[in-house]
Amino acid sequence: MDKKINLSFGAGGQKMEEFLRKHIIGKLDVCKNEKCLVGLDKMDDAGVLDIDGKKLAFTADSFTVDPIFFPGGSIGKLSVCGIVNDLAVMGAKPLAMSLSLIIPSGFDVDELEKVIKDVANTAKKVRISIICGDTKVVEGLDNLMISASGIGICEKVVKDSGARARDKILINGSVANHGFAVLLAQKKFEFEGNIQSDVAPVWEIVEAVAKEIGWENIHAMKDPTRGGISEALNEMAIKSGYVFEIEEKKIPVNESIRALSEILGISPYDMSNEGKVLMVVDKSYEKEALRVMKEFDESANSIGEVKKEKSLGNLSVVLKTKENSFRYLQRPLGDPVPRVC
Repeated sequence: MDKKINLSFGAGGQKMEEFLRKHIIGKLDVCKNEKCLVGLDKMDDAGVLDIDGKKLAFTADSFTVDPIFFPGGSIGKLSVCGIVNDLAVMGAKPLAMSLSLIIPSGFDVDELEKVIKDVANTAKKVRISIICGDTKVVEGLDNLMISASGIGICEKVVKDSGARARDKILINGSVANHGFAVLLAQKKFEFEGNIQSDVAPVWEIVEAVAKEIGWENIHAMKDPTRGGISEALNEMAIKSGYVFEIEEKKIPVNESIRALSEILGISPYDMSNEGKVLMVVDKSYEKEALRVMKEFDESANSIGEVKKEKSLGNLSVVLKTKENSFRYLQRPLGDPVPRVC
């Protein structure tokens, strides 16, 4: 392990997990409270506390995306969706969040108000209250940053480790849109395809599927942010203890993303998403769950299944290619694009 912090330590993927476990989580006294059902050591999307029989999910995140306005969204919209989605994939209805602003000295007030407007509009849409916050103005910062936390009440505690043999794996739409949208904005590439970030709250989708098939039939969920679906699928497979088999031809990737991916040599499976949910459901309810997802986005699809074979550590996700060969879909070392969220 390197002795100096570098960007890869905060970019998702295998290298970040190794860093966190060795230097942060391993140094903290985690999950000692008897009310703690899911603690920091589990590295799930939120922690969960039992408060007088109510399951309270609690999450935190920081947002450093560059640029702060990108096709399809902004750091303001991203900050709300990031919190809401971390709660949603734990089975928690979002209730309230904090909002802390770290503002560079000299930052334009009009730009700040645009960000706050996006925060307000997104929070209103998902009915999450912003009930506390903080503001700091500092010198030497290159752009606005936001730190946030959120709470929600779990309808059912859904862990990313809950997949069972023969379950089906679904995703609610095309992958990699956010990562490539931010990359184009960062590098100012000229590209004919209209690539927009997918940044959006997923609670409505999760709740609709749960109402249709029952919470008990949703066994695991993950929002594939940094590291993309490669990282998220591997996390779920490793934690559940089973091999996941994914069919490449079933993974929804829009044509503009596919073309840009081939030009740049970057796999869309490693690129971040900000409005997607990977959902593992009981095989008996695959069709019903997919039908509900398609009501929100026709490109939603069932992309694979959980096998009976035991997990093989970092070789736990098998990709059946379009040519009907097989290879491991390995975890990326980190997100290919820095400061994407």
